[in-house]
Amino acid sequence: MGYYDQNDENQNKRKKGHMGYFLAGLGGVIIGALLMLPGSGLLNNDDNEITTEKSTGSESTEQAQQNLTVDVTSAVTNAVDKASDAVVGITNIQETNFWGQGNNAEDSSAEAGTGSGVVYKKDGGKAYIVTNNHVIEGANELEVTLSDGTKLPAELQGSDPWTDLAVIVVDGDKIKTIAEFGKSGKLKPGEPVIAIGNPLGLQFSGSITQGIISGLERTIEVDINEDGQVDWNAEVIQTDAAINPGNSGGALVNMSGQVIGINSMKIAENAVEGIGLSIPIDSVIPIINDIEEFGEVKRAFLGVNLASVEEISQYHQQNTLKLPRKVTSGVAITGVQSNSPASKAGLKEFDVIVGMDNEKIHDVVELRKYLYNEKKIGDKVKIIYYRDGKKETTEVKLSSSEI
Repeated sequence: MGYYDQNDENQNKRKKGHMGYFLAGLGGVIIGALLMLPGSGLLNNDDNEITTEKSTGSESTEQAQQNLTVDVTSAVTNAVDKASDAVVGITNIQETNFWGQGNNAEDSSAEAGTGSGVVYKKDGGKAYIVTNNHVIEGANELEVTLSDGTKLPAELQGSDPWTDLAVIVVDGDKIKTIAEFGKSGKLKPGEPVIAIGNPLGLQFSGSITQGIISGLERTIEVDINEDGQVDWNAEVIQTDAAINPGNSGGALVNMSGQVIGINSMKIAENAVEGIGLSIPIDSVIPIINDIEEFGEVKRAFLGVNLASVEEISQYHQQNTLKLPRKVTSGVAITGVQSNSPASKAGLKEFDVIVGMDNEKIHDVVELRKYLYNEKKIGDKVKIIYYRDGKKETTEVKLSSSEI
């Protein structure tokens, strides 16, 4: 005997209802799919127009993004277009002992290094290029590579190890672009700049890197003769634009495409990132003017050999120089050239210079900096010094080193 349960009937009704809903939904999905099929004829013209408008709108957005990108970088690209062709590659070629020994040895020329340079002047059929002294140092031959790959032999006009600058000269016929110099004295920290040069050699010639001015009037100690003693304090611009080996002598450029520095070096320590250094163009100009005219930089000359008191032992400070105990800095004269300005003024070996005019002198670097930056050939300078423990003064008329 079967039993009829009212609950079963209700459940069947619910199942039928659910099945109806399912079929209705399935039918809607199928109809929707047919409407979307291409060529079904079920999609009206209005829908076509809407679809076209959406596509056009997407293309307009992409075009707007492209235009926006060009606008943002146009200052950089304009500056690069203006300055990049004035930046050249420089190859330092030196003679090497290629084969054999003694009388059987044969000399051969080989590339010793590469760097960069900036064409800044054309005159009398020649083009003048400024670069770093360390780029051309020791070269038997120099070769310049233009931005289009043209190679030209170059001659050294002159160099200056103190400022690490040099000028070389090439035939000007194929030189089309001359760099425009700006004013490094008007730079501001945070100002965007571009470095142009040949990092790691001519393989990456004309490389462009961008950064900002990280600092102005930075002072870097320089050991010119590599004797372990500081000879000079170079004043440089600090930038985070990438400067790598081969960039030396290249251009640091502002957003107007003007050269505002000659790239010189970078601090390459493991813990350091993004510290590149450039010689300010305001300091470069008088140096290259002297090199053009004289083949060297004309500086005021004393005619003495010097040593910083701080580098001299306490024993010799007291017994050789005979300094008062309160005097712990200054510059000791370790030799006087005959017929020099110092000799004519009566300065002698073991005198200790502690002042020039109204400036205190603590070491050799300060003396050179004051003499080279503040004095000219023919100027007079008052020297304050100690001799045998007594303070003395004398006046020196400065000359050039040739006299």
